[in-house]
Amino acid sequence: MSKNILVTGVSQGLGLAIAESILAAGWNVYGVSRRHSPEYAALQEKFPGRVHFHAFDLAGVDAVKEDLFGKFLPFSTPLHGYVNNAAMAYDDIVTNLDAGRLRAMYDVNVFTPMMATKYAIRHMLFNRVAGSIVHISSISVHTGYKGLAMYASTKGALEAFSKNTAREWGERGVRSNCLVAGFMETAMSGKLTEEQRQRIYNRTALKQATKLGSVADTVVFLLGDGAASVTGQNIFVDSGTI
Repeated sequence: MSKNILVTGVSQGLGLAIAESILAAGWNVYGVSRRHSPEYAALQEKFPGRVHFHAFDLAGVDAVKEDLFGKFLPFSTPLHGYVNNAAMAYDDIVTNLDAGRLRAMYDVNVFTPMMATKYAIRHMLFNRVAGSIVHISSISVHTGYKGLAMYASTKGALEAFSKNTAREWGERGVRSNCLVAGFMETAMSGKLTEEQRQRIYNRTALKQATKLGSVADTVVFLLGDGAASVTGQNIFVDSGTI
């Protein structure tokens, strides 16, 4: 059976890789991002009718119901999965913490995904779909890194939210998991120097960056029927960070 999967942050990096893996599984992608990138447009050309796009800024918490779901994913389109991938990073040491920047990050990383989860579950219930929700978390929640306390706190909030969502809606067939990703070669990690990246990779068992394809394929597994008994979990794809 074909599935319709909502994915945020599809313009580049991990979101784009997730979209590609979903399409390879034979499912449809409903992609959301602030901008429509040439790479995502190429996917639309390659898979006509299966790749959809909606420009949406996740800073707009109050627009989730009317804009994201009302305009892009009405109840007439069954929703089988939601991948909360988009995020922003506010990196700094705690003694430099700025409340305004912290609130802005929580809007994108926590509050809008929570609201999207609310309406995704309502969508699944309306269409009697046994759906799957996957939040992309970060290894920084579990292994401390200098300058990432604020960012890690947003991902830790998602992990707690996901586990309790799984408990709350499991009897209705809705699953919720977090994929805890290690450091990947993405735009977000591109701000680090080569020396900083290598120090991070040396803390892993594999001594290398986490592969985007490995993360993306694990997301597809969690969305699929093979993970029908997997819920409320944190699944680590992190090159064995120790």
